[in-house]
Amino acid sequence: QVPLVESGGGLVQAGGSLRLSCVGSGSIISVYAMGWYRQAPGKQRELVAQITTDGRTNYADSVKGRFTISKDNAKNTVYLQMNSLKPEDTAVYNCENRDYRGQGTQVTVSS
Repeated sequence: QVPLVESGGGLVQAGGSLRLSCVGSGSIISVYAMGWYRQAPGKQRELVAQITTDGRTNYADSVKGRFTISKDNAKNTVYLQMNSLKPEDTAVYNCENRDYRGQGTQVTVSS
C-alpha cells in the first residue's frame, strides 16, 4: 500500500482555486508533522505549508494569505486549499512527512 497519495491537481486560470488532498495509509497523517512541497521546472523544491501533529501551521511567504493547510485525522487526509492562484504557483505538488513522500500531483495555472 502506497503510504501517501495526492490528488486534486489540474489546470486552472489565474485567480482560481484548487484543493489538493493527501491520503495516508494507517495513522501516519496524525502521528507525524505533514508538509506540502512543490517543485517547478528548473527551480528548487520548496516547502509550501506545514502542519504539526497538534495543528500548528506555517507557510512560505509566497503563499501566505492564499493557501491553507488542514488535516482530518479521522480520514487520514491532509488538504491544501489554494486560492488566488498565480502562474508562478505552477509546479508538481507533493505531500511528505518524516519518512514518506507522495508521488505528486501537477498544478498548472494559466495566465
